Amino acid sequence: MDRNPSPPASDDEDDPVDDAIGDTAYSKHWLVRTLTKLIQPLSNQHENAEGADESSQPDLDEDIENEICKVWDMSMDQDVAAFLQEFKAADILLEVIVKSRCPRLTEICVGILGNIACFPETCQSISRNDDLGINHLAYTGYHKGRFVLVRLLLTCLSQPDVCPCWIERIKNQKTVCENICFIMSSSTCVDLLVKVGEVVDKMFDLDEDLKQLLIPWVLLHVCLRQSTFNLSSPLERKHESPDGLEVYMHILQLLTTVDEGIQAIVVSAEIGENTWSLLCNIVCNDLCQPDDPPIVILEQKILLASILSVLSAMFACQSQHAYSKMDRNLKLIGSLFRVLQYLRECQKRETNEQSKTDGVQEEQMTILQETCCEFLSNILTELPKETTLELIQEGYLSEESCNTAFQSLLPLYSSAGNYFIESSFHYI
Repeated sequence: MDRNPSPPASDDEDDPVDDAIGDTAYSKHWLVRTLTKLIQPLSNQHENAEGADESSQPDLDEDIENEICKVWDMSMDQDVAAFLQEFKAADILLEVIVKSRCPRLTEICVGILGNIACFPETCQSISRNDDLGINHLAYTGYHKGRFVLVRLLLTCLSQPDVCPCWIERIKNQKTVCENICFIMSSSTCVDLLVKVGEVVDKMFDLDEDLKQLLIPWVLLHVCLRQSTFNLSSPLERKHESPDGLEVYMHILQLLTTVDEGIQAIVVSAEIGENTWSLLCNIVCNDLCQPDDPPIVILEQKILLASILSVLSAMFACQSQHAYSKMDRNLKLIGSLFRVLQYLRECQKRETNEQSKTDGVQEEQMTILQETCCEFLSNILTELPKETTLELIQEGYLSEESCNTAFQSLLPLYSSAGNYFIESSFHYI
């Protein structure tokens, strides 16, 4: 089933008044009866196990599936979640997760746990359960099962009171990094890739040691495998999942904020070139194009800032590599000028229309401008005059874009701006 049915109200006229769960119309007795039915598929599985292929995946009875899907929907209610915890439903669900060979049943049970974990009190309660270890939950079900599992992990990591214990569990379970990176490097499910990316992003923000632990895994299995770069799911289908692309580029940006991360990227010419080529392709061919209206920069500002930050860090570390040489990156240099030009035009538009951007958007635009200026200033100080001429001849630079860039570089990067003006004065 792709969609869960609507939650049931108590339809038993003989149910006592206090049968209702909290302020809801849901029946305690119905819920308890349904939870006990979770064990039935395990019993059937055991009875049919003799002589059966151990790798076979039994089907879930449709009637049972319908009823436990109702529980899944009901568990989004805080009163229901509290009752489930009081009934120790987590123990039942965990037993099913560990023992079941039915992917759909496992998916539903993990999904219910994920809903319960959305509420701080119930999340604290289930997180204290040592049996709710990631090693038990790291089953290798189909992508829908993996999705709800990752959602559960992200939910718990997002709760300040319980995230420390989950961080410790992740550190103590080597298979967690392996499973996360396996999904990131092999899955073709965009939704799953996005959710896993959010988990890694969250872990990087929460714990510096965990970032150090994950660096070799993420770099080896994900960001640096150009031949099997399955981030191409959100990358190549960015219109389908722009948020996913932002998440993964932010992860790569975070990796470059520590020495181990940036060195792991640039230490090998092959690895560095693969990463550089991928990011340049996104910037030069997909973002902030010449035929785009300047306002497009408002939609792409976060993504552009992350990608340009990585490219800038790589350029500063290993500018001697062939892939970062000026004559091979004319289009990229032109894109940097265009980004600054579009930013300036958006700022002028706001001034003329006397409109005011919100604080968050203004900060994001400032970050993009500062990132772009820093990268461009490093390039301009090493830009040969003949390359400047080639940029103009190829149509990557114009008088307007050069003037805009020069104004943006002042006053922080005035030396780079002055050097460029001097070298390009006779050509523009």
